[in-house]
Amino acid sequence: MFLPGPREYPSAMAADDDLADDPYFDRPKRSRRRGFDADLIRAPVTALPLRQALVLSAQATVTEAMRVMQREHRGAVLITDDGTRRSKLLGIFTERDVLFRIVDRGKNPATLPLGDVMTPDPEVLPITASVAFVLNKMSIGGFRHVPVVDEEHRPCFVVAVRDVVEYLVEAFPREVLNLPPESGKAPPSREGA
Repeated sequence: MFLPGPREYPSAMAADDDLADDPYFDRPKRSRRRGFDADLIRAPVTALPLRQALVLSAQATVTEAMRVMQREHRGAVLITDDGTRRSKLLGIFTERDVLFRIVDRGKNPATLPLGDVMTPDPEVLPITASVAFVLNKMSIGGFRHVPVVDEEHRPCFVVAVRDVVEYLVEAFPREVLNLPPESGKAPPSREGA
């Protein structure tokens, strides 16, 4: 069996030399931070790309809500007493409610009031919350939509998962948008496009 000596490894130092590890510990620190920027999640919720909340009254029908959601390409509407942002939040109605509370339940969405199928008194965040609290609420609660309210519990907007994703993609466009295609997969075709 051949064991190389110090000459075979020019950078090798004698085993009894205390300085053998010094270059490792003395490496200069990189000035550029790599990885996730923690300041992103400390930003206020208003840093996210937000749109005004869609608001309806509890007496509006499921069909009305679904039409508004389709027209505006949103996954949720907020419910207030008078159907405006000037009154307190009563509930939220989401695309999940359509799937789990209406479809295959024999209910007629044209006559079914939102008050009967909404999630009453939903979990909310104050307008002063940070992005970290949005992520926490979505992760812990399993929510895809979180209402944000003012000091008087009036709806301001709804944060959707896609808003958070868009925010992160804007923060890391080069790292996210310039990825090579997945190996072994053909690019997806866009049918009808």
